Amino acid sequence: MCLAIPGKITFIEAGQDATFRTGKVSFGGVVKQVNLMMIPEARVGDYILVHVGVGISIVDELEARKTFDYLKEMGELEELDLE
Repeated sequence: MCLAIPGKITFIEAGQDATFRTGKVSFGGVVKQVNLMMIPEARVGDYILVHVGVGISIVDELEARKTFDYLKEMGELEELDLE
């Protein structure tokens, strides 16, 4: 099953064009580099859904936290080494 995981943007590194715009996203304290090309309007502090290393949409903070907690309960976050 493929899941999009919610995380919070903590830093954005702008490339020469939108294709190379990346950022650091925190997933419960684990920080990963994410491609932000699909959400050029995203800013530091926004919560986003990330699928296969690519940010795909901006989401509400409350919903992001709920979703993250549910995924953690289901054991779907082992790849992030959160446990």
